[in-house]
Amino acid sequence: MSQAGEQGTLFVISAPSGAGKTSLVSEMLRQDAQLRVSISHTTRPMREGEQDGVNYHFVSRNEFEAMIARGDFLEHADVFGNYYGTSQVWVREALAKGQDVILEIDWQGAEQVRRLIPECVSIFIVPPSAEVLRQRLVGRGTDAPDVVERRLSEAEEECRHAVAFDYLVVNDDFAVALADLLAIARARRLAMPVQQARHHRLLAGLAGSA
Repeated sequence: MSQAGEQGTLFVISAPSGAGKTSLVSEMLRQDAQLRVSISHTTRPMREGEQDGVNYHFVSRNEFEAMIARGDFLEHADVFGNYYGTSQVWVREALAKGQDVILEIDWQGAEQVRRLIPECVSIFIVPPSAEVLRQRLVGRGTDAPDVVERRLSEAEEECRHAVAFDYLVVNDDFAVALADLLAIARARRLAMPVQQARHHRLLAGLAGSA
């Protein structure tokens, strides 16, 4: 539970399509009750099994562009011909309440967020090899062959930007990658600035009794 004056941490998680980011974040949320995920807005069509307001906020292109004009987004990008964006108001309000928030966004969005919220913690997830990434994309069965090839080409470009992130997690073994991500979140909460805000009375009392 957050205390007065305690600011939440924004975790920015990026990965090439097929690296397993969505499954890892879903399990992080299940295992760590202190984490919340920001639900992005998008103009892409809803896929089978998805729900509006759960997986994404699905909006029209005109509606999205109107939101851009109003400055509603913390970040937004055009990915494979569809817009994706993060609500600036929702994220800042959640952080102000002391909640830890995860953003699942691409490297372009992460770059925008780092400029606006430089104290965020950025994590890049990669597969163990290009061949494994191909196998995962084909195995999903959700994309046509030409889309798979386009995603693989885009993955090369995305991975060139991995070095700009604070942490790199290799998703070879799912359980290990998950443990790594949870460890990053836990370590962040134990950092001195965060602990000072949470335990300022304890620290003041202990220092006064020295």
